[in-house]
Amino acid sequence: MTVIIGPNGCGKSTLLRSLCCLLKPLSGYVSLDDQPLTALPTKKLARQIALLLQTMQAPSGITVANLVARGRFPHQSFMHQWSREDKLAVETAMKETGIVEFADKTVDSLSGGQRQRVWVAMILAQRTEILLLDEPTTYLDIAYQIELLNIFRKLNQQQGRTVVAVLHDLNQACRYADNLVVMVKGKIIAQGEPKSIINQALIKQVFDLECQIISEPVVGTPMIVPC
Repeated sequence: MTVIIGPNGCGKSTLLRSLCCLLKPLSGYVSLDDQPLTALPTKKLARQIALLLQTMQAPSGITVANLVARGRFPHQSFMHQWSREDKLAVETAMKETGIVEFADKTVDSLSGGQRQRVWVAMILAQRTEILLLDEPTTYLDIAYQIELLNIFRKLNQQQGRTVVAVLHDLNQACRYADNLVVMVKGKIIAQGEPKSIINQALIKQVFDLECQIISEPVVGTPMIVPC
């Protein structure tokens, strides 16, 4: 699981958008399985890469169940309509994110945290090999933050899916990242296992924060304590 950190405006969201063809690089290209992403049909790309943006807009009046079901759209075709597999994917995603009770409610009627869980359920229902997550824990209570991060880690470790997430909570980033990417002003300045790259000097350089680095008491990952 790769986690990207950095100050506001450093290019984290731009990087994620470039990785799924929402933005075109000024030079070079992004490839998947030795193919430029721009050469892939949109639906095929959506069967391989799911993207959760910071802000997502639902159609007015749409129900939770119908929005989550839209995650299956890339798998639909003239010859392949709604199937038992699609139904199972939607049901599983809704259970994993704890939104089954909201199935018939409109997305508009939910709180910010509840809506965020609906969007996460939609990309889980998409069942892609690659998940790009831009601040997936936004608006969520701490218990749901940890629950979702555990889901993403499970998808990565047990199902082999690629997970790339932007997180603002540095201690969560250190705890969940196998590979931590640190960005400043559009450039990657450090990358690697959190234990090998996180230190006081780096946090000061990136976030202008004086801190102490201690070992997290449960899992032993770096824990950043402001001075």
